[in-house]
Amino acid sequence: MQEYLLEFEQVYYKYSGSQQSALNGLTLRVPKHKKCALIGQNGCGKTTLFLLANGLYKPNSGNVRWRGEALHYNRQYLSNLRQKIGLIFQDPEQQLVAATVEEDISYGLCNLGLPTAEIQLRVEQSLVEFGLKSLAEKPVHHLSLGQKRRVSIADVMVLQPELLVLDEPTAYLDVKHTRNLMSTLRKIHQAGTTLLMATHDLDLVYRWADWVFVMDKGRLVLEGKPQDVFMQREILEELELGMPLIYEMLFDGLSPEESAVIQRIQQRILERNELDNG
Repeated sequence: MQEYLLEFEQVYYKYSGSQQSALNGLTLRVPKHKKCALIGQNGCGKTTLFLLANGLYKPNSGNVRWRGEALHYNRQYLSNLRQKIGLIFQDPEQQLVAATVEEDISYGLCNLGLPTAEIQLRVEQSLVEFGLKSLAEKPVHHLSLGQKRRVSIADVMVLQPELLVLDEPTAYLDVKHTRNLMSTLRKIHQAGTTLLMATHDLDLVYRWADWVFVMDKGRLVLEGKPQDVFMQREILEELELGMPLIYEMLFDGLSPEESAVIQRIQQRILERNELDNG
């Protein structure tokens, strides 16, 4: 039976001074152990969802649940929750708070009051795991965007969260750094962490995700496996989201022979995803 880590039930949220609600009765459940992609136009509510996920915002009405229990909003509860739900912002600069890479990764652990020996061990493991050992003493403001992105992920993963939430993590990255990032996320998932990633890259969604959420105007309008979601062409076109290239080709009046080739490619992608999911 499928377990769910994070659940939104009829959640409404409106920013102060705004005429429109950012979330309009959102009902959504994040399945455990999945690689979930969240897609939608800018302003659909993705970022607001993330900020409510770990208690940075509180809904005007409705419930947000973690492992079946409604969130509480006292300091101790939220401190514990944010160890379990890691949030990666689109701009890594928002998360880099210390002078050097090593100090930045240790920052969250120090706030937890862990023993010095445990902090040193976990930071060392994180530096190795995320390929940051050679950058440990480097000032964070001297890093490239791709390196800053890796540090921001290491900052969160050193806390050993069960769910990692990422807001447009591939934005502004070149092909090389995007591949490196996705390789890192694959390893994180294989180690047991559930992933929820917002992105506009539909080709990436098709290749990577095993569950897709489609949002519009603060509501969930479609969800399912990538191969099922992207067959809903009319809905996606109405939302002006486009399609993965492989589906554009499939719907583009190909000959039977060409369609057969595309379908074989689709099957290979799905088989590879199944292997990645273990």
